[in-house]
Amino acid sequence: MTDFISLPFYDLFHENGHIPEVREKLPPLLAGVRRSILEIGAGSGLVTTSLADRTPAEIFALEPSAGMRALLLSRLGARPELLERVTVLPCDALSVDLDEPVEAIVMINVMYALEPDYRRRLWPVLADRLEPGGLLVFTWRAGGPPAPRPLQELESRRVGRHTYAVLSEILRSDGEACEARYLYRITEGDRVVSEEEITGHAYRPGWDVIEGELTGSGFVQADAPEGFLAWRLA
Repeated sequence: MTDFISLPFYDLFHENGHIPEVREKLPPLLAGVRRSILEIGAGSGLVTTSLADRTPAEIFALEPSAGMRALLLSRLGARPELLERVTVLPCDALSVDLDEPVEAIVMINVMYALEPDYRRRLWPVLADRLEPGGLLVFTWRAGGPPAPRPLQELESRRVGRHTYAVLSEILRSDGEACEARYLYRITEGDRVVSEEEITGHAYRPGWDVIEGELTGSGFVQADAPEGFLAWRLA
């Protein structure tokens, strides 16, 4: 699985990035869920706490990264009322083991990280972890991988005397995959305080690929707002 994340930058940029839209569009999709949710790729818990605030369900927050789990557990520690409802799972998604099937599975900004073979193996595992009629929801961006482009700044934020900036370039693109390079840079004026470089592959499968994989694993498409796909286990 691909991981382009620099931990010190994660909450700083995601809180003002895709998270507000997720908090608006995701809860209505889960309106009927009362008992349990499995969140794949919980990250630092930005979506986890929102799920807990907007549903009464018990939440299983799966996050294989130790660094991300530290942020997630810190966030939960600041919300003691959630400590009885949220279980943090340190395993990989293919090996998740629950006592009983859940009502819903949520994956936010996870699809890009799933290598094709891993993704194909994942759908049957998730189908096995869902109750009949259970809901699978994930964020979705159509159109295949982005074309190659030079390094450009995506966003920057000021924190005290420092500026935190994220830059990226697409090195090459082929099929559903692209190779990307990210720079996480902290500056003070013209001086570079620190810089971290992460290079790896991201994946954006086409609609026909996703439809074939999910229907082949026993899912039926349901209605979802723009930017999301929703599927019910038949």
